[in-house]
Amino acid sequence: MMYAFGIWLTASVLFAGIGLTAWNAKKAVRFWNITQQIQVRDVRKYNQAVAKMWFVFAGLFAVAGLPLLGGQNSPWIICSILGSMFLSIGLMIVYVRIEKKYRVHE
Repeated sequence: MMYAFGIWLTASVLFAGIGLTAWNAKKAVRFWNITQQIQVRDVRKYNQAVAKMWFVFAGLFAVAGLPLLGGQNSPWIICSILGSMFLSIGLMIVYVRIEKKYRVHE
């Protein structure tokens, strides 16, 4: 099960990498699609808010993977599955709030 947890942690590190990329971005980062540019009031604060969102998600995602260390037939793996699902939904909710706060309304 160490392999499964290693893969889980790799995914978590990739999410943190998305956060790091967002933190250093000069243009407003996108979340829902890659073709439409978002217009925000303060690009730096918006990108930092999105980056923090990804960092928190990555940390919680790594914690959600801890039950994978319990073994192949551990009933606690359901916590990893449901945890990742709820974390993903939470990620979307948080992003919508960030976008609402920083988006330029025309």
